[in-house]
Amino acid sequence: MEDEDCPDLVPIDAGGAEDTACSPSRKIPVTIITGYLGAGKTTLLNYILTEQHDKRIAVILNEFGEGSALERSLAISQGGELYEEWLELRNGCLCCSVKDSGVKAIENLMQRKGKFDYILLETTGLADPGAVASMFWVDSELGSDIYLDGIVSVVDARYGLQHLTEEKPEGLVNEASRQVALADLIIINKTDLVSEEELNKVRTSVRSINGLVKILETQRSRVDLSNVLDLHAFDSLSGVSLQKKLEHVKTTHAHLDKGIITVTFEVPGSIKEENLHLFIQNLLWEKNVKDKTGHTMDVIRLKGLVSVQGKSHQVIVQGVHELYDLEETAVAWEEDENRTNRLVLIGRNLDKEIIKEVFISTVSEKQGNS
Repeated sequence: MEDEDCPDLVPIDAGGAEDTACSPSRKIPVTIITGYLGAGKTTLLNYILTEQHDKRIAVILNEFGEGSALERSLAISQGGELYEEWLELRNGCLCCSVKDSGVKAIENLMQRKGKFDYILLETTGLADPGAVASMFWVDSELGSDIYLDGIVSVVDARYGLQHLTEEKPEGLVNEASRQVALADLIIINKTDLVSEEELNKVRTSVRSINGLVKILETQRSRVDLSNVLDLHAFDSLSGVSLQKKLEHVKTTHAHLDKGIITVTFEVPGSIKEENLHLFIQNLLWEKNVKDKTGHTMDVIRLKGLVSVQGKSHQVIVQGVHELYDLEETAVAWEEDENRTNRLVLIGRNLDKEIIKEVFISTVSEKQGNS
């Protein structure tokens, strides 16, 4: 498939690469690029690596087939381990290929800090982007140099619906749906190959899974990079934009019986931080919140803004699988503002009313009036 080939890599004398060094103390944003094989991930990265856009981006390619693509990529060390070298491209970007999750490549890349301002990490077609994303939260050494900026999922307009609605054996998650569920940005690619009616079905399917996600539509993966970079999906800088987003999110209905859906609810008042931890841990760790039929609610992504007692600013809640984080935002509550807690959950077997009841009973426990 020629449009999925590896980019032509052009070695350049690295001598002059230091002149535009950025501040060594500045954290570098990492964007995870995910999507089924053939959706256009590699075309997107190809475009970024070859287009003139005045941005210095390090791209870690994580998937190679046999034959020419592999030969045209970088040498991979004998042990099948990893990168051998980083190549600098004509447009100022860096490129490297890896055969693992990319963490070693990032650590290696950080030794060249100052030569790039962004890192894009491609996952393999079936990879769970949540597992990759969680590494940046768990690895404090990595976290001192970089931060997770967002997860971008590329969906094929032609075959996307087929992938998203494919039924899996009991207990298994549909990988394409999980990639959409975890995404902060969806790129529906190859829109020129389908009718408006077909495109609409893909849109509806994506939206039914993830009611929070921003959708871009493209042909041959050509996007304005400002829509892909600086998403701030996982940090407190997203406070204001998240507030606006959350106000418009609606609870969705599954396309399949056990499909992934988005559930959202709002509860007024301020809550104790320890009770909020208890609610999230019951849901994500203990997994003891069940739906009406006794199935465990499986939360893939959690996002929200809450009012914590004793804090003057809104607190952002972020969760991916079992990992979660609370961080105070720059958005202060007004004196006369009605404080509220708004949560969005994406996952399977979710029942809005039950989750809301559990939230209210957990956070109001031992709380008194707020």
